[in-house]
Amino acid sequence: MSAPPFDPRDPLGLDDLLSAEDLAVRDTVRQWAADRVLPDVAGWYERGELPGIRELARELGSIGALGMSLEGYGCAGASAVQYGLACLELEAADSGIRSLVSVQGSLAMYAIHRFGSEEQKQHWLPRMAAGEVIGCFGLTEPDHGSDPAGMRTYAKRDGSDWVLTGRKMWITNGSVAGVAVVWARTDDGIRGFVVPTDAPGFSAPEIKHKWSLRASVTSELILDAVRLPADAVLPEATGLRGPLGCLNHARYGIVWGAMGAARTCFETAVEYAKTREQFGRPIGGFQLTQAKLADMAVELHKGILLAHHLGRRMDAGKLRPEQVSFGKLNNVREAIEICRTARTILGANGISLEYPVMRHATNLESVLTYEGTVEMHQLVLGKALTGIEAFR
Repeated sequence: MSAPPFDPRDPLGLDDLLSAEDLAVRDTVRQWAADRVLPDVAGWYERGELPGIRELARELGSIGALGMSLEGYGCAGASAVQYGLACLELEAADSGIRSLVSVQGSLAMYAIHRFGSEEQKQHWLPRMAAGEVIGCFGLTEPDHGSDPAGMRTYAKRDGSDWVLTGRKMWITNGSVAGVAVVWARTDDGIRGFVVPTDAPGFSAPEIKHKWSLRASVTSELILDAVRLPADAVLPEATGLRGPLGCLNHARYGIVWGAMGAARTCFETAVEYAKTREQFGRPIGGFQLTQAKLADMAVELHKGILLAHHLGRRMDAGKLRPEQVSFGKLNNVREAIEICRTARTILGANGISLEYPVMRHATNLESVLTYEGTVEMHQLVLGKALTGIEAFR
C-alpha cells in the first residue's frame, strides 16, 4: 500500500486522527469564522472594539459553540477534542473571539454547571448556551493575579443575604455580561457567587487603551455592597478548588487556540514566501527562508498533536492539571515564536494590518500571561517533577 501524497497543510496527517463528526464540528466553526469574523476583524482590532458582540454570541450559540463540552441544559455535549478544534478555528480568526467563547463556556458556564445548584443551572445555562445571556468570570483583582488566595473582595452575611464588596480586573465580557461568576473571601473561606449584573451596586467599566486583544471586551468589575440572596452562592465550591478547576478547563482550550493563531501566521508566511520576489526569485526559494518555514511547521504540528493527545486524555477522564500546564506553557510560547518568525518573513509588511501576523502576535502576548503566566506553569511542572513546592 502506497502512502498518500504529502499535504503541506497537514504534514503529519493529523486529520486521520479525527472522526467524521470531529471534522464536521471543525468545518462548521471554521466556516462561521470565515464568514463572520475574518472580513471585519482587522478593522475591529484597529478601532479597539467588538461591535455586535451580542449578535455574535447568539450566532455562536446557534452552532453549539457555547459551553459545547457540557452536558444538558441546552449544551451540545461535544467531546473535549471537538471543543479544542473549535477553539483552534476561533483563534485562527482572532484570540478575542476565542476568549469570548472560552470565558462564556469554560469559566462562567462551567462554574455554574460544575458547582451550581439545580436551580442556578436551570435558570442560567440554557440562555447562556443559546448566547442570549453573556457571562463573565471575576477572579483576578488589581493587586492579585497569580496569587488569587490574596484576593480582597469580601462577602459578608447580613441576615440571610450576602453583601459583596470589592473589585475585579481584566475581566473578559464584563461590560456586556448579564451574569458574573464572582469569587470572594468569606468567614468560611473563598466562595463563588452568581451575580446578575443588573444588581444594585454592580458596575463594569470597560478597559480602554489596550494594545492586545483589542477586538475583545475587557472590563473592571466594581462591587459596591452588592446585596445577593442566600441562594446566589455556588453550593459545591469552597476554597480555591472551585476557581482553579474552572481555570484548568479554560486553559485546555488555550492549548488548542494558540495553535490556531500560529497556523494563520504560518500559512500567511508560506503564501507570502511563494510570491514575494527578491534578487530575481521568490524568497521561499532561499535556504534561510525554507529553514524558518520548516521549523515553524515542526513546532506548529507538534503543538496540535500535543493538544489532541491532551484532548483524548480529557475525554477518557485521565487529564491532570499538570498536563494542562505542560500544554499551555509549550503551545503559547511556541505560537508566539511562530508569529514572530512569520513577521520576519513578511518584513515590513508584517507590521501592517493588511496581514494578520502582528495582530496575532500582540494578542498572544496576553494569552501568554492570562490564566497562568509562564512562570506559574513552570512552577507547577517543577513541583510535579521534584515534589518540592517553590511558589513561596
